[in-house]
Amino acid sequence: MLKRLLQLYLGLTLYGISCGMYMHTGLGADPWDVFHLGVAQTLSANVGTVMIVTGALVLLLWIPLRQRPGLGTLSNVVVLGLAAAAALAVMPPLTSLTARWLMLAAAIVLNAIATVMYICAGFGPGPRDGLMTGLHRRTGWSLRLIRTSIEVTVLLIGWALGGNFGPGTIIYALAIGPMIQFFLPWFGRGRHLISPQPNKQAAMVVSDAEKTP
Repeated sequence: MLKRLLQLYLGLTLYGISCGMYMHTGLGADPWDVFHLGVAQTLSANVGTVMIVTGALVLLLWIPLRQRPGLGTLSNVVVLGLAAAAALAVMPPLTSLTARWLMLAAAIVLNAIATVMYICAGFGPGPRDGLMTGLHRRTGWSLRLIRTSIEVTVLLIGWALGGNFGPGTIIYALAIGPMIQFFLPWFGRGRHLISPQPNKQAAMVVSDAEKTP
């Protein structure tokens, strides 16, 4: 239990740091933020309000997916924000475009590792990651396909509604899914990505998750 808790909070901390690194590059908002900005602009609403409502609606989508919240779900909201803010506070200015691109690459890799690390601790995913794992569990499709589809979809909707994005946004949307799939075997072979209720379907999905589609 203690080892899993350490894995959870280390993963969430690294996730937050990776978010801070990504923001520090200035190469574009992440796809979900493009979505939030687009919706806020269209509805003339506050971005923070849009983020809260979006998070609540995503959690409602967990119901048909039979995705269950847990300690990781609650901790996700707090730890990520604190870690991202701390990372932004100590990172020095990036004085060259090369440095910004290198940090972007490092941020995406770290984000993928951290995502798999904290989810595989088995305490529940965050709201948006839960959408990914819930769809994976229900359909058996690969995580890279589902995550890429989600990121691209919210990016396109946000862009259509007037949200701004940059080159980093596109790279993140296309790269994060395959990176998560790649790092999945590193942490318990991804078994905790599936609901802890063992059954034949879950076993089949775990097996599929360890393969490329």
